Amino acid sequence: MRFLSILVGLGAAFILSGCIISNAPVTDRTQLVLVDAKKEKALGLSEAESILKNATLSANKTLTNKIVEIGKRIVAVSDDAKQYEWDFYLLEDPTINAFALPGGKVFFYTGILKLMSNDDQIATVMGHEIAHVLAHHGAERMSQQMVSNVGAQILSSVLNIPAEYKGLYSTAYGIASNVGVILPFSRKHESEADTIGVYLMKKAGYNPNEAVKFWQKMAEASRGSKLEFLSTHPSDERRIKDIEAYIKTLE
Repeated sequence: MRFLSILVGLGAAFILSGCIISNAPVTDRTQLVLVDAKKEKALGLSEAESILKNATLSANKTLTNKIVEIGKRIVAVSDDAKQYEWDFYLLEDPTINAFALPGGKVFFYTGILKLMSNDDQIATVMGHEIAHVLAHHGAERMSQQMVSNVGAQILSSVLNIPAEYKGLYSTAYGIASNVGVILPFSRKHESEADTIGVYLMKKAGYNPNEAVKFWQKMAEASRGSKLEFLSTHPSDERRIKDIEAYIKTLE
């Protein structure tokens, strides 16, 4: 038992020795990030390649070009975004969903575009997804899992780093066993992505008030059914109020 305690202590020291305290952009929230940036980017690239092998890209060049244009316009106003190689994809899929992978790989489904009336509303979701990447939400979640696993699985999660990293990456970034099935972030991360996203879309010249209108439409669409995109997002009423309040601070 004493030997196990020593192992736990050594494992904790091993993890915390690589501790990086950072701050999320815009909100300036303090974060614990233990994930190497190169590993984070490599994961995103690998998963994006897997998704593209199994998904169907939209043949609608007009909509695809619009997604790319809006994405590039938003990342152009963020200094934090310059460290990534951004790619924007439109997948032919009726699901109301969009997601981003670490390193700057953003995917929209054609299904979610049906709820969008203008470029500003596309920019709402685009800013939100880009925000997840810029704020390293996946890396932060993975770091939390690494720390929580030290005591319970010291040998597998700390001493056997390579094998465990793969599993932790998959869970932390919401990459399920079926490629392209993206699990949701926490409500805290979703709320923060809303804030950062609204800030970026406004800075890029889009109307942030359209963010409120879009989420109102999402709330209407979700009545009577559970949309994948909203699975652990803040409640509709709370989200809209928070966005409205934040927009007032930008005026």
